[in-house]
Amino acid sequence: MSSTTFTKERHIKYFLRCLKTQLPYQYTTGDGGRILLGFFIIAGLDLLGALEQVTTPAERQSYINWLYHCQHPQGGFRGFTGTKFGDENHNDDNKAWDPAHLPATFLALQTLLILGDDLSRVKRKECLEWLPRLQREDGSFGDLLGDGDKVSGGQDLRFCYCAAGIRFLLRGPYATDVEDVRDIDVGKLVDYAQSCQSYDGGLGEAPFREAHAGLTYCAMGALALLHRTGSIDQPEILSPQSERFQSLLGWLVSRQTTDLGEEEEDEEADAEEKPASEPQPAQDKADATNLDEQIEKLPGFMPLDEGSLKWAGFNGRLNKLADTCYCFWVTGTLGIMDKIPLLDASGVRHYLLDKTQHIIGGFGKSVGEVPDIYHAYLGLISLALINEPGLEKADPVLCTGLILMENLKKVPWWKEP
Repeated sequence: MSSTTFTKERHIKYFLRCLKTQLPYQYTTGDGGRILLGFFIIAGLDLLGALEQVTTPAERQSYINWLYHCQHPQGGFRGFTGTKFGDENHNDDNKAWDPAHLPATFLALQTLLILGDDLSRVKRKECLEWLPRLQREDGSFGDLLGDGDKVSGGQDLRFCYCAAGIRFLLRGPYATDVEDVRDIDVGKLVDYAQSCQSYDGGLGEAPFREAHAGLTYCAMGALALLHRTGSIDQPEILSPQSERFQSLLGWLVSRQTTDLGEEEEDEEADAEEKPASEPQPAQDKADATNLDEQIEKLPGFMPLDEGSLKWAGFNGRLNKLADTCYCFWVTGTLGIMDKIPLLDASGVRHYLLDKTQHIIGGFGKSVGEVPDIYHAYLGLISLALINEPGLEKADPVLCTGLILMENLKKVPWWKEP
């Protein structure tokens, strides 16, 4: 018999321990990105529908205040407070030691919205003035400004996604002008993201790099956020009629794998049928009518028999093992493309709940791994996107529950499209 059960209360306790007690020493090296850890924990409790039940209003306000303590005087947010030496001491000679950080800024804004903050204390103008300075000539973004205000950090799609996200959250759906603050070069960003598509359909770190599921999500998320603003024409890669769209679909569906990196399961166990009472993820019947026909037409699709797909997670690249985080990077991208019915929801549900869900709550990276905050959150939101009972609905573009968009629509600069 299948042991597939979503242990919701254990997941709540896991995130609550991470929030209110000291984290294991392994997290020390990530202290500079404490806002990242905070986002996963707060967003995880929100997805579980437990944030307001397990925290008090005073506690939530203290989290909001801490995030604002990370705000940089010249716009943006630091990754944590450890670099802050006092706004009054901040000058051109020492500013490279205390820079605002692009991903930290995006995640701080998201976390504030999840916590119900109205963003009234955000240095909005300063942040939007800082953002274009991080864009390179080729359209890509770095993550911070170093010595001499030189753009530093990686040159890949992660920062493109964060930049598009900040622009969307602070300019609204119409990319509203903010006291004549220069906007980023949207056209160059779109061109750069689309140039990262590989010959096999997926998108890589940069042009001519190997396709990677996480970076594919970042590219599609960035394009979706830019399209939401109504400031550009729909990119070809987002158009369902284009060859690039179909090629990407085929690559994404091919990421679902039964290669879990463990010993072969007992044949008798494999042959067991799922119990009739097992909850099944909801699916739009109209979309699923011609599902088999749609899948068979995808480039490079190799069909598998039903038994072999009992545990079918996702990998991030060709010939790699299944990994919890890629369940979101692929499912989230399919969500952006409105094509989640093309994946085997039952297979990924079994993989997450039978193979990487941990007995103490949270999810591990792969079979037998201990849970960590990153994989715990991405495992949850993967299940939310396939409508797992007990989880809140999720927004695949923003990688959060729907409460973020609900609260964003209440800020002064938001106007409904």
